[in-house]
Amino acid sequence: MDQSVVGSDAENKLIAILKILSESSEPLGSITIARRLEQDGIFLSERAVRYHLKIADERGYTEPGGRDGRMITPRGRREVKEALAPQHLGFVREKLELMAYHTTFNPEKRTGQLAINTSLISSESFKKALSAMKDAFKASLCVSRLVAVAREGEKLGSVLVPEGKTGLATVCSASINGVLLKAGVPTEFRFGGILEIADFEPRRFVAIIDYAGTSLDPSEQYIRARMTSVGQAARTGSGKILGVFRTLPAPARGVVEERLAMLKRAGIGGVYALGHTSESLYQIPVAMNRIGMVQLGGLNPVAAAVEAGIEIENIAESGLIDFGELKDFSEL
Repeated sequence: MDQSVVGSDAENKLIAILKILSESSEPLGSITIARRLEQDGIFLSERAVRYHLKIADERGYTEPGGRDGRMITPRGRREVKEALAPQHLGFVREKLELMAYHTTFNPEKRTGQLAINTSLISSESFKKALSAMKDAFKASLCVSRLVAVAREGEKLGSVLVPEGKTGLATVCSASINGVLLKAGVPTEFRFGGILEIADFEPRRFVAIIDYAGTSLDPSEQYIRARMTSVGQAARTGSGKILGVFRTLPAPARGVVEERLAMLKRAGIGGVYALGHTSESLYQIPVAMNRIGMVQLGGLNPVAAAVEAGIEIENIAESGLIDFGELKDFSEL
């Protein structure tokens, strides 16, 4: 098949197959794939599915997984994400809202589930990666020091850790917004950005990506583009880190401060600044009767490891994890 024929009927069918594989944590065979395609209104015989899977194998999008089954590869996941991008504008904001809605964590009882990010690291490089992250966690350039680790074949959120990899879960900033939502405070998810800090104090956002206009998580994009200097910021107090901007109803400020204090006692922080009613915050305008809130990106420690030259695949907002499964970074 000519790979340049993007948007062709055959190419669309291949993407549909890859999408189904990307939504499964287990290998799928041609029979199962054909049935799921039929549910989406795409009718392919098992033989036709096998034909497309052969092409997917040749391109490195899939690999054998068990008897007659296929699993999607990281390259295949990227292909699906890029191919479906035009359909997914605003997808990140919707995903964040969903993560917040599904967060059940109770900071008083310290029970329930939190939203996480998942980072896949070569098992051979895992200890080196942890070493590179150490300063960022120590400087609290993170949402929380609480993390979880999974070996190959295990899951973190919705992500199955592939062969040769170790998964690291970090607490996602949407967890904070989920706790606020349960307290009756809705969040407007504005954008993810690069936050410049000096002496550990925020100065300004030097780059922003509006959630409404992207299909890819901003933090993933900034890390991939090597736009951060988290390691330097952790050591010196000055640098460029991952930050996010939200707004909240101004009358809820008291409830917000109360919940943030409860979260902090439970080991979850990551709120850098809370603004005043209708006032700009670090040069970002805020609407009437709302307050701005700057939060740290949950992937900041991982960004420090990437800066150190370690290859890492990040899946932001990858799912939920029970609070009891998390442990302090120092225990790894």
